[in-house]
Order: sequence, then structure tokens, then C-alpha cells
Amino acid sequence: MEKKLLTKKAACAAIVEMGHKLTEKHLVAGSWGNISTLTRKGIAITPSGLGYEKLTPADIVIVDAEGQALAGKHIPSSETKVHLAIYKAFPEAGAVIHTHSIYASALAAMHEDVPAVIEDIVQICGGKVNCAEYAMTGTQELADAAVKALAGRKACLLANHGAVCWGKDLAEALLVAEILEKAAQIVVLCKSCGGKLHELDAADSEAMHTFYEEHYSKRQRGEE
Repeated sequence: MEKKLLTKKAACAAIVEMGHKLTEKHLVAGSWGNISTLTRKGIAITPSGLGYEKLTPADIVIVDAEGQALAGKHIPSSETKVHLAIYKAFPEAGAVIHTHSIYASALAAMHEDVPAVIEDIVQICGGKVNCAEYAMTGTQELADAAVKALAGRKACLLANHGAVCWGKDLAEALLVAEILEKAAQIVVLCKSCGGKLHELDAADSEAMHTFYEEHYSKRQRGEE
């Protein structure tokens, strides 16, 4: 699937809509977390400090690949460096979503990975989801740690913070965030019950991820 870049107007509207979805799905709260997507001219990203319930398309900021504001009346997200680093490291990325969901954040607080214990997480993310080393929010160190943890994956946890996910578009980035939170919840529940986690075989995980990328994701989009 090739990235279909949105116009600035469409991208800003899509980010506002996505913010409402993240709130409804309890993946973020208040003004925490952030969203971005590539446009035909720059990167559209949520502003710093504005709650999703009050966000309008006019509030979205457009920045260039270096983080310089091209349009918008607000300061771009404090995690702009993370978003820019992901776009640079993963050319196939078309959208990035940073969440503070409960179960993913619980594992991040323990500096634990999300093991490959259910099939859908390996299908869409590629295997276990790594927890990036801790770095202060808004720093290049955090951006570098996230990119390192994302190697070969579409999601990672941010220690003592939350999670960051990317996709070819906003819809896929949201799906990654949802599946990640589901997997994290399963892991936390298993741990709370004292149950043993059985990880999927690496070869099976790779086969399922390849099938998802080459076939199943296309079926989800009606392309196969």
C-alpha cells in the first residue's frame, strides 16, 4: 500500500476526528498524547496543551521535517521530535499516534516489553513490543530511544510514559494502538492471576506478520 498524502485541510480535520476516537477508546485523556500525519506539504501535528474535546482543525500545526512551524497559531506537540524521528527512520510511516493507555502504560511503568502472546499483536506489530529506555519527555534522547525500540515493529512502549505507534495512515496507526492496548491488558491480567505466559514461536510470528502485510491488511482495506 502506498501512502496517500492528504491535503492540509483534510489532514487537520482527520487529526481532530482521530483525537475524538482516541478519547472515546480511552487511549488518551485530557491533552496528553499526540497525533500526526504526513500531508502533501509538511507534517500536521496536534498542538501542545490543548484538550481533544476542544480541538478544531484550525488548531492543528503544520511543521517541516526539521520541526519548524509552517502554519498554525499554536506551539506544536512537545513530542514533535519523536514523530519526526519516526518518519525519518521508517519511510513507510504515514501517521504516528502517541497514547497514554492504561495497560500499556502499566507495563511501561515496569519497564517491561509486551511479549508476543497473542496472534494479532504479532500480525500487525511484527512480534513482541519493546519498551524503550527512559528519557525525559520532549527530548531528542526520547526520540532516539523510541526509534531504537521500534526497529522491525510498528509500536513500542516508552518507559514511565506510554506508547507510540505508527502506520501507513491514521487508520492503521489507530489499529496498532488498539491491538497493543489489548495485548498489554492480556499480559497484565495474566500476571495478576499468576499465570504463565507462553510466547509464540519466532518463525510463526514472522509468518503471520508477513501474511498480514501482504494479504490480510489489504483485505481490511478492500484491496484483495
